[in-house]
Amino acid sequence: MPGNSSRKGAIRKTSKKPTAGSGGRVRRGLEGKKATPRAEDREYHKAHKAKQAKEAAAKKTAARRGGPRRRPGDAEWIAGRNSVVEALRERVPISAVYVAEGTDRDGRLREAFKLCADHGVALLEVSRSELDRQTQGAVHQGLAAKIPPYEYAHPDDLIAAAEEMGEKPLIVVLDAVTDPRNLGAVVRSAAGFGAHGVVIPERRAASMTASAWKTSAGAAARIPVAQTVNLTRQLKAYQDAGCFVVGLAADGDLTLPELVADADLAGGPLVVVVGSEGDGLHRLVAETCDRLVSIPMAGVLESLNAGVAASVALYAIADFRARQ
Repeated sequence: MPGNSSRKGAIRKTSKKPTAGSGGRVRRGLEGKKATPRAEDREYHKAHKAKQAKEAAAKKTAARRGGPRRRPGDAEWIAGRNSVVEALRERVPISAVYVAEGTDRDGRLREAFKLCADHGVALLEVSRSELDRQTQGAVHQGLAAKIPPYEYAHPDDLIAAAEEMGEKPLIVVLDAVTDPRNLGAVVRSAAGFGAHGVVIPERRAASMTASAWKTSAGAAARIPVAQTVNLTRQLKAYQDAGCFVVGLAADGDLTLPELVADADLAGGPLVVVVGSEGDGLHRLVAETCDRLVSIPMAGVLESLNAGVAASVALYAIADFRARQ
């Protein structure tokens, strides 16, 4: 009969007593749910995988460029035994050399120690984990060097320096040259051919890194390098100060021999603008120049890289001034 079954669950319980723990379950049921995580934070979402792929690509790019992008004013680190030894040989301004505890003393390490002693560079021993942290995971082989931030001059100081020497200013301006080796080569040529300084943009251009220092072969210690926020505005400031501004361009309306044949141009206050490796001068920079100068080329070769082009132009100008 209904109600008399002995089957489990067939008889309804009429007790009014609450079930143990029911209050907690009720409260949890009344609580609101947490915010839904963003798609890129959900492990199995395609947006999360795309974010991971983007971060991995950024790390690879940073590794190819020599490490994470540095902020202005940050010290630079040179990692690796060969790199540190080369920097010490080229007299790159190193504030200290760090060696990891327990590192094997091979020939390169002993040479680094000797160069530090000869040049008065501090030599510090740190734990390997500390060196990993300082170099941000670079392959340092137990040896790294710290370079202090480069102290850039003000662009206007270059004209003042020429006036103090009783000479007509000769200034090299680089328009978005991104290869630090080209920058170092230009600095070396500028120092060798009597220029009074080099001006570079503050953004989207090579800066005075260890690579630039090494390529300059120590010339960066003898000639000032200045930074400017706005290249076009700085060129106009040089024009207002009485300088004639010429830009190197393959389609220039004036050849380099024609420039140095004009005593008023080659012998007067002069600013030489060199464009980037691939795109040349930016449009606004080219329009700001008083004249565009081409370097005559033989055969099918259409252009020179920034370092070589600057060297050729500076040699021609220096040779003209030396004969006056």
